[in-house]
Amino acid sequence: MTDGSAWFRLEPGEHGATLHLSGVWRLPELSAIARSLEKFAMAERVEALDGSRLEQLDTAGAAVIYEFLAARGIDLKRVELSNFAPEHRSVMTLVSQRMEQCAKCPPTVHLGSVEKIGRAALNLIETLRAITAFLGQVAVELASVAARPRAFRGREVVSHLETVGIDAIPIVAMVTFLTGVVFAYLLGIVIERFGVNIFVVDGVGLAMCRELSPLIVAIILAGRTGASFCAQLGTMKVTEEIDALRTLGLSPIQVLVIPRLIAITVALPLLTFLGDVMGILGGMMIAELRLNISVSTFLDRLQSVLALRHVWVGLIKAPVFAVFIALIGCRMGMAVKRDARSVGIATTSTVVQSIVSVILLDAGFAVLFVELGI
Repeated sequence: MTDGSAWFRLEPGEHGATLHLSGVWRLPELSAIARSLEKFAMAERVEALDGSRLEQLDTAGAAVIYEFLAARGIDLKRVELSNFAPEHRSVMTLVSQRMEQCAKCPPTVHLGSVEKIGRAALNLIETLRAITAFLGQVAVELASVAARPRAFRGREVVSHLETVGIDAIPIVAMVTFLTGVVFAYLLGIVIERFGVNIFVVDGVGLAMCRELSPLIVAIILAGRTGASFCAQLGTMKVTEEIDALRTLGLSPIQVLVIPRLIAITVALPLLTFLGDVMGILGGMMIAELRLNISVSTFLDRLQSVLALRHVWVGLIKAPVFAVFIALIGCRMGMAVKRDARSVGIATTSTVVQSIVSVILLDAGFAVLFVELGI
């Protein structure tokens, strides 16, 4: 019999040694136990563990035992547990199973800069491919609905219009009004040095109608509506409601995607026009309070400098933004895996993709309209 410490001793046998455990194997004692194990020279191969004298055991203690054996090349599956109390045996079994699962996990791979860039490029290509494929499916279903108008779900469209459009009016009005206030205030600080306060009308009108209002409203709906679309469809995917629609012979795209797409495509231009009005009102308020420009003077100048084409530029952008927000949100929702974590990841990705898409599209429109002289 070989003595190791107060916590363990090794007893040789005909078919292998037995490691007898004793005392308390819990987290507070593990540092002392680990030091004793490091000094322990084990010549025999352990075939069994004896827990007859074991008083207390937790998962940390069981992990130390198995790590000690595994470090000496002992197959944990072949180690027999004898004379263990039921609660101690269950702890040993649980830790053994978890260590076996961890051993099967692939090692963590740390990618270099080139590998990260390549993987990001491949992910971007795959995302664009998936969006294009989903766009094709939606186009086919839209053509099917156009051929069979009775398949059009008008009630769902009206319901989503209320959620997407009417319920978003307060936040859109407040944000665009404050944007007009801030823009007019900052612009006024610059131009009043040159005594040309009236030009604040030009700046506020053109900026709000051409760029700020469509962009801000689209970003608000990307975070509000796009995320909502993804979360709703993702939850339906997890609860197998989408599978139930297919079982009933219904197209999930016709039932779930097209009403949302039509609703946001109609709502976003209307909200953009509301944003134009509220932003100009915010600029008008600052013009009167700080720059001594009366409301009548502001409106006269606005009518002379703000051509209708500038308003149409912003309104033309809005439906394009809406289509991309709806497609990204619905595609991510339909593509989630069947777990709650996947829904959260997809919702976050939807917001990021939608906002980035809106900004890129806005930049593209700006270049296009400048080149066309609009």
